Amino acid sequence: MNKYVIDNARTCLGCKRPSCQKGCPVSTPIPEMIKLFLAGDIKSAGEMLFANNPLSVVCSIVCPHEKHCEGHCVLNKKGAPVSVGSIENYISDFYINKIHFEKPAFTGKNIAIIGSGPAGISLAFIMAKKGHGVTIYEGNDKIGGVLRYGIPEFRLHKQILDTLSIKLQQLGVVIRPNIMIGKNLTLDELSRDGFDAVFIGTGVWSPRKLNIKGETLGNVHFAIDYLKNPEVYSLGNKVIVLGAGNVAMDVARTAVRHGVREVVVMYRKDEEHMSAEKHEIECAKIDGVKFDFFKEPVELTREGVKYRATDGSETEGFTEADSIFVAVSQAPRDLIVKNNKGIEVKDNGLLVTDDSGRTTKEGVFASGDVVTGARTVVEAVSFSKRVAEAMEEYFLKQYATVNS
Repeated sequence: MNKYVIDNARTCLGCKRPSCQKGCPVSTPIPEMIKLFLAGDIKSAGEMLFANNPLSVVCSIVCPHEKHCEGHCVLNKKGAPVSVGSIENYISDFYINKIHFEKPAFTGKNIAIIGSGPAGISLAFIMAKKGHGVTIYEGNDKIGGVLRYGIPEFRLHKQILDTLSIKLQQLGVVIRPNIMIGKNLTLDELSRDGFDAVFIGTGVWSPRKLNIKGETLGNVHFAIDYLKNPEVYSLGNKVIVLGAGNVAMDVARTAVRHGVREVVVMYRKDEEHMSAEKHEIECAKIDGVKFDFFKEPVELTREGVKYRATDGSETEGFTEADSIFVAVSQAPRDLIVKNNKGIEVKDNGLLVTDDSGRTTKEGVFASGDVVTGARTVVEAVSFSKRVAEAMEEYFLKQYATVNS
């Protein structure tokens, strides 16, 4: 066992009113977790974490802990906080690899989950544990969504997702890969075939454009597409990344790891206004990524980026680059909405739901990035927990109607 994890756990004060827990979007019972861990009951600690958050093993790695649990730790006032993520990861990794789930008795209710990102996986675990029949429809060959195809391997090992896939199947979850629900298979056909509820968790996979000249050129790429399979790209010696979010940082750091000699992030404002987590920006700097602020791209060329200075001077200039990445956010695909009636969307393409994920089509629920836009994994889990409760209420309502 890593001695650091034990020593760090011992620094926890065990606060009666833990601000760390309040700072967590899923209210992870951190003091109780640490208490069980130090008492040698790691199995109970892992079981508790999984019951509260089926993606605990993932969130413990990719969560912005400095903004949530660790950022609210009282020890921050005088020094370093408890490294909650490290402790949670050790416990959750131990638990998920040791546990063998038994398939519960079937309730008679069947749920179709479209998309297997954080929102879909979380709901699948919650509902399968209750005994409902769950079928996941995934457009790619493996589950994971943004976890597998949007987060680089150096940040999240994909073996974790393979393990989660095995655990889902132990609970009786059926995974149907390489299938896109929306056009050939519709929501109404899912209802026809015996699904009592449908969940949409398809994320945001349609890259937003800059809408400037040059975006169709062969040396210009969209960030979210690159992260799916960076090995197939030939980028040259210098790359410019246009954007300021976590995806831009992931692309920049991935390009460095794939042999690009110089990677530059170009942004129209300053570092203080970047939407990426501070930790991700610092990691990019450590990896050798450079930053070029107060420059707004006006045209992309085969030789680089034409820009306009935004520092007040309004001067124009040019920066050479072999390849250019556009990393200015993503929007949902419209495949389901275009081919299925009754589902309302906002002007930005995100699905309209209430706080519990009920869409405007009866029996259809949604959560995660397809509803909120790009957010953290733990926020997707929190939303899916509310969806699970709403879906249970819907089933009870159906039962009452049939038996009235």
